[in-house]
Amino acid sequence: MLDTFGISQWRQIGLMISGLGLFFLFFGTVMFLDRALLAFGNLLFLVGLALVIGLQKTMVFFFQPRKMKGTCLFLGGIFLVLIKWPLIGMLLEVYGLFLLFGDFFPVVVSYMRMLPIIGSILELPFLRSVVDRITDQNTLPV
Repeated sequence: MLDTFGISQWRQIGLMISGLGLFFLFFGTVMFLDRALLAFGNLLFLVGLALVIGLQKTMVFFFQPRKMKGTCLFLGGIFLVLIKWPLIGMLLEVYGLFLLFGDFFPVVVSYMRMLPIIGSILELPFLRSVVDRITDQNTLPV
């Protein structure tokens, strides 16, 4: 297998499928919460995530005891989208994703602070206090 930038072909395919899933989720939201696009986007996102980090690691990530609330909300939101309640389903999904991936937000915001244009925007006085609260240095991993 040929590695491009150190990423295997399965991970490249997974990244592409996850990106396509996020596109369908965005497009389904723009199209006034179209149920079919949202359901397809959810499916592609989950399949792509499993291809990127592996099926076993995906199951371990979603079913950790401390992340069970986020998993239940996310999967419940997908179920509500499928039974034609897209607005409530998407709200549950977004909150579930926030609970699942909330640990990564400080790392992402810290990285964004180092970017040329975005970093200077985040250093504006009215945003700086919010960004400082998000990126509390005591909670960042390594």
